[in-house]
Amino acid sequence: MATGLWTKEQVKLAFHLYCQLPYGRIHGRNPEIVALAKDIGRTPDAVAMKMLNIASIDPAITSTGRVGLGNASALDHDVWDEFHSDWERLAVECELLRQQLDNDTFEDWEPENDELVLDEFTGETRQVLTTQRIKQYFFRRAVLSSYRGRCCMSGLSDQRLLIASHIVPWSKDKANRLNPSNGLCLSAIHDRAFDKGLITLTDDFKIVVSEELKRKNEFFVMEVLLPLSGRTIEQPERFAPQAEFVAWHRNHLFVDNRK
Repeated sequence: MATGLWTKEQVKLAFHLYCQLPYGRIHGRNPEIVALAKDIGRTPDAVAMKMLNIASIDPAITSTGRVGLGNASALDHDVWDEFHSDWERLAVECELLRQQLDNDTFEDWEPENDELVLDEFTGETRQVLTTQRIKQYFFRRAVLSSYRGRCCMSGLSDQRLLIASHIVPWSKDKANRLNPSNGLCLSAIHDRAFDKGLITLTDDFKIVVSEELKRKNEFFVMEVLLPLSGRTIEQPERFAPQAEFVAWHRNHLFVDNRK
């Protein structure tokens, strides 16, 4: 096992996994931490400690009174800043590096919203689709882990029914496509309503139901969607929704505000 200074690639991989695990699962017995430790030649406890050092510079963690280990290095800060300036590039870079280290392949991983089968494609198209899946996988794991695997509007916890929903759509903001703070963990039905602008959020994260839905005289709407009005969403453990993303959704997608 390595005992020297951490390399930048090792810190990137630790941060990459940090984003995808609930804070409470950062410990040396976690199988994913054990696997990463094996790949980079560190002990599981050392990897867990590095992730807790990273937590010490995460305002979402420190604002709740948790302080991590408080020994973040200058390199930890550099990697933090680099990820936050280019989530998309770093997510892909780290996933490809992990594949190289453990001889894994992404081709058999199940995508969230992609019915295309990679075996049907070759060459450049195949690579594009593989990269797309890597991005989707990182975003989904980062968002769902932040919300403890529960829909922030309904509390639903069945992973098969949960979506990592973009606040500002994928096509509208390239720089924040993989930014976990541009995501909400929603059930499939709440994701659809949010995506179509039938519900939105206030700046203090209260749910707003559109007048269009309020006029619906349908049992499901009245029982499931209308009671959401005025409720505050469950806040994530990390990567709280950024105010500018929420305002964008309310001003551009919410049907009541469309002209």
